[in-house]
Amino acid sequence: MTTGQGATGHTHDGHEHDHDGHEHDGHEHHHHAAPTLNPELTRSIEVEASVEDVAKAFQQVTKRYTKLARIPGFRAGKVPPSLIKSRFAKEVRQEVLESLVSERFRKALEEQKIQPVSQPQISELLLAEGAPLKFKATFEVLPEINIDGYDTVKAERPDAKLEEGEFEVELANVLDHHATVEPVEEDRAITDGDWAEIGFTGKLQELAQVVGEDGLENKSESQPITGEDVLIEIGGKNTLQAFNEALRGAKVGQELSFEASYPADFGDARLAGQTVSYDVTVKAIKKKTFPERDEEFAKQLGPYSDWNDFETKLRERLENRKKEALESQARDKMLDELVTKYQFPVPETFVQQQVDARLERGLRALAQQGMSSDAMRQLDFGRLREAQRDQAVTEVKVSLILDKVAEREHIEVTDEEMERELLMLSIQSREPLEALRKRLAEDGSLARIREQMRREKTGTVLFDKLAG
Repeated sequence: MTTGQGATGHTHDGHEHDHDGHEHDGHEHHHHAAPTLNPELTRSIEVEASVEDVAKAFQQVTKRYTKLARIPGFRAGKVPPSLIKSRFAKEVRQEVLESLVSERFRKALEEQKIQPVSQPQISELLLAEGAPLKFKATFEVLPEINIDGYDTVKAERPDAKLEEGEFEVELANVLDHHATVEPVEEDRAITDGDWAEIGFTGKLQELAQVVGEDGLENKSESQPITGEDVLIEIGGKNTLQAFNEALRGAKVGQELSFEASYPADFGDARLAGQTVSYDVTVKAIKKKTFPERDEEFAKQLGPYSDWNDFETKLRERLENRKKEALESQARDKMLDELVTKYQFPVPETFVQQQVDARLERGLRALAQQGMSSDAMRQLDFGRLREAQRDQAVTEVKVSLILDKVAEREHIEVTDEEMERELLMLSIQSREPLEALRKRLAEDGSLARIREQMRREKTGTVLFDKLAG
């Protein structure tokens, strides 16, 4: 029976998370090690069933076994109840336990108007024929959250205007991606705008050495830095000045020696802050040719009528991308402020589910990067879980706050919005829409998807309201 309330995934960190509903079947929970619950949200109820109800349950289960049991010497359906009770005592008791515990627990929850969000931990169980059923069920519930004043939180709509420099960088990337590099046939010196194809050997200079009794100490024999057929853009914004000065004016076949000093923030840590002595051979001069900005090239890039149409669409895409990124950051800041504003305990059940979801995403990413299953098994999962905990708690709090805001603002996901989401999922998964819908309905995912969409919609509506 389902009594848990899901708190499905807020995407505060850009990832979905799921707090599924739980099946409280009432069977064998008392055999498992009880998971940790948040003491502030832990509730217990004592449940009973009368002697008459217990006797009726035993009678019903025994009667069913009588019809189904096949015991040598007895015709089908004619096995005495006393033999059923002795031969199948354990099985009969287990079925009575499952049906009575489940039924009585559900009824007690309805009478006391309690809604658990975790599986019940059954303890102090007493069940015997001729005696009343008694047990204690312990579980977590949702916290009481008062979100008065949520609409006074400050939110700022960012300036998402696309700078011309940002557009030019993206346009240059497009042109560079489709550029061709051809050798220069004429016998001439290298000039700015050329690409020099070089081979080189470099040696790191020792910056500090100490003279000791045995001569130089701290002397390191670093491996030489080598490269073949490397292209260097003369005068390029990413080219070290030392290479520009040494190669400018050189000719093919010329050998050069010079020093290059690298900035402390250079991308290659081995070279950052170092000075390198280079021996360089110029092997070729090449020119990069960029495509003409015309209708033909525009149509190669996509469904554009001409070059102006391409530039216009590119600018629109960049503006939308920048706006979405900046507003997503601003929404996250707003949600962080809401979490700070409202202090309340969170169900440990939800926290652990969120840690599970975060770890699963992380392991999937590691697998995609090539990590083997054996290597994954060597990971310290205790440490990994603990490292995810703080963010998981924040994400659960955001979800619970957004649920309350959705109630106040009367926000719901329409059937049309749900249908569009399913259509997108169908296209992405290449699964027929109706087959997808049936599968998600059967495993309970439809409700979770709608719940997640409601939270995302609530975050957007609230941001628009507060940012103006």
